[in-house]
Amino acid sequence: MAPRKIALLTDSCADLSPRLLEENHIYVVPLRIRCGDREYRDGVDIRAGDIYRLLRSGQLPKTSLPAGEDITAAFDRIAADGYDGVIAILLSSGLSGTYNMVRLMAEERSDLEIQVFDSLSGSLGIGITLLQLAEELRAGASWQELTHERAPYLIKNTFPFFSVDTLEYLQRGGRIGKVTAMAGTVLQIKPLITFAADGQLQSIAKVRGRKQVQSKLIELVVKACGDHKKYNLAVANGGAPEEMAELKEKLKAALPNHEHIWEGELDGTLSVYIGDGVLGAGVQILD
Repeated sequence: MAPRKIALLTDSCADLSPRLLEENHIYVVPLRIRCGDREYRDGVDIRAGDIYRLLRSGQLPKTSLPAGEDITAAFDRIAADGYDGVIAILLSSGLSGTYNMVRLMAEERSDLEIQVFDSLSGSLGIGITLLQLAEELRAGASWQELTHERAPYLIKNTFPFFSVDTLEYLQRGGRIGKVTAMAGTVLQIKPLITFAADGQLQSIAKVRGRKQVQSKLIELVVKACGDHKKYNLAVANGGAPEEMAELKEKLKAALPNHEHIWEGELDGTLSVYIGDGVLGAGVQILD
């Protein structure tokens, strides 16, 4: 029998504000961040601002999978709140074992019907997929429709892009993936990154100087949108809120027919690998 009441679940790499999580009834499993001999829960007792300070002081925090008890606690809470179905959208398997861990633990639950999806994305890609699913849930979409059609479609048609100020942390943290390491500091070369089909990070463009970043992000989003008429937009930042506000206005002007334009702030886990000064923009095709 198809579930009657459906919950959405994600991990702390979906960059959604506490307000958006609450309004859309989205449950979150925190990834873990270790620094020295202390372990923190991302988004609970450590946030992006703390990570930037640690990186600037020369420390390199390490990230780890959610604790099994945190996943169990999230499932327990969902069941206690009266849900019998769960759609989980999780950080790319190309970056983390979180998706696999949740999938294996989901198989052990007999009280909940759980469908676990690999977002093959991170940050704003995961966030906007969840917000769109929440909207379709409210509009009365069925379990079958959401799990067989909409979730896979949205994952395949969500295109996030982001700039990083330095590749140093991606290299040191071993998450460089298909990103071309370049000696960019001297020439102020800023790499723009997206997700490859297998969920690893890959380079897509590079520009000289921060001034060029916004126009290149807009160009990439407009190109990904193509001739589609129904789409959502998103912007995100890591330690660059004023630039994100500028980017948002420019993106709205470039693609005025969006259904939504959502914004997010990078989480602690991803900040470990990309540092601050990050800007992101993305499009999600709906038609």
